[in-house]
Amino acid sequence: MILWLILNIKQFKCRQYSNFHNYFALTITYVALPMTKLTFFFTALSFIACKSLETKPVKIPAHFDWQGHRGCRGLKPENSLPAFLHALKFPEVVTLELDLAVSKDGQLIVSHEPFFNPAICLKPDGSHFTDSTALQLPLNSLTALEIQSYDCGSLGNLRFLQQEKMKVYKPSLREVIQTVRAQNPNVRWNMEIKSQPEWDGRFHPVVDEFASLVISEIRMQGLEKLVTVQSFDTRALEAMHRLAPEIPLAYLIENQDDVEKNMKRLSFTPLIYSPYYLTVNKKMRRVCNQHHMKLIPWTVNDVASMRRLIRLGVDGIITDYPNLIGKVGR
Repeated sequence: MILWLILNIKQFKCRQYSNFHNYFALTITYVALPMTKLTFFFTALSFIACKSLETKPVKIPAHFDWQGHRGCRGLKPENSLPAFLHALKFPEVVTLELDLAVSKDGQLIVSHEPFFNPAICLKPDGSHFTDSTALQLPLNSLTALEIQSYDCGSLGNLRFLQQEKMKVYKPSLREVIQTVRAQNPNVRWNMEIKSQPEWDGRFHPVVDEFASLVISEIRMQGLEKLVTVQSFDTRALEAMHRLAPEIPLAYLIENQDDVEKNMKRLSFTPLIYSPYYLTVNKKMRRVCNQHHMKLIPWTVNDVASMRRLIRLGVDGIITDYPNLIGKVGR
């Protein structure tokens, strides 16, 4: 059935998943899966099949928000100074996306995890972490200066083989901002609060305190008009909205629920709805429009998918490979 669907994709004109779902509803009733997973399955299948037809250039809308994910993770070590500076070399990049953790001395550290990822980080003596030893050394047990003695670039990244291997450290947010703004003072920022309820007090401060640190740094650096704060954690978004309602927020989504169900988990409407890119379809675009939210999916790393998303009407794209952007329109 799946093969038949892919081969006959053109007759459906690459519409949103609901066409596929409705057509095959009677034939899949025997599948013991929750409806949200079936919905995700057909959405993703539709997207993958349709993107295979994206061989023609697409016109990129004005003010389109191209975001360099963790700087440019596909090319340089993630969340490092070289990654952010290299991303600036691509003129299409509007926004630098990054993740935040907190050090022992209360500084915001640019890191995807609140510990050292064993797959990409080495200890100061060059030895390796294991999963257990990494968890035993959270970033909030070290000062910002101590964190800089750990190498998170020489190992490279097996998921991103084009990434250049080099010795780098996890910088503070302040250092990143000051270094980047010396090159481009007008670049925008998308900062993620990396928090989870089970991490409160163990890997990071309670969420209100975490949000307060982010707000304080944004205001100190004068970035209020150049920043968005994002999170998967609705508690972090609620805290940001309560403590600094003037700062735009992005609602990161990794579940398979629809927009309306996800919006019921927030007490307000954020500026941006940011889902996994394979879940994007026309219905999602329409519902986001109804809520007056921008739609900016993550993380999109091939030209065909970028073209498909632009045709679906997204407002921006987060990518590990800003070097691909120039190919989208030609």
